[in-house]
Amino acid sequence: MQQNISPDPTTSRPAGLLRRFGAMFYDGLILFAIIICAHLPLQVFLGTAVILPGDTWHTAYQGYLLGVCFLYFGWCWTHGGQTLGMRTWRIYLRNKGNGDLSWGQSLIRFLCAILSWSVFGAGFLWALVDRERMTWHDRLSGTVLMFIPR
Repeated sequence: MQQNISPDPTTSRPAGLLRRFGAMFYDGLILFAIIICAHLPLQVFLGTAVILPGDTWHTAYQGYLLGVCFLYFGWCWTHGGQTLGMRTWRIYLRNKGNGDLSWGQSLIRFLCAILSWSVFGAGFLWALVDRERMTWHDRLSGTVLMFIPR
């Protein structure tokens, strides 16, 4: 298995928006598979393939899937700063002191990224006008997403 790419703060630069979207696409494919695997035990337990908005378990189910998504991102971000999609696109995540993220920072970043999407992606598009190419969730969580040149 490929090891994490060693980030060098002297040669790294902020990750661009297209690179971020590329990593998000790859991670979206991975999350799709993870969510299917996370859904299967519930399907057996509840005896239904679909949990509709009016069902008793709907809110708990949505929270469960959100938690599964956070565990994927949180684990990757706190253990090397890269998801599989980020590795492919040669980007990594660090806190402002160039260290690994804490679980608290990961949670703030995850929730703020949801907020960034919920306003029609404005939090992501902010990187186009920001001097340091930072998104809202970068700023709010005290993290930086960097590109590692070859």
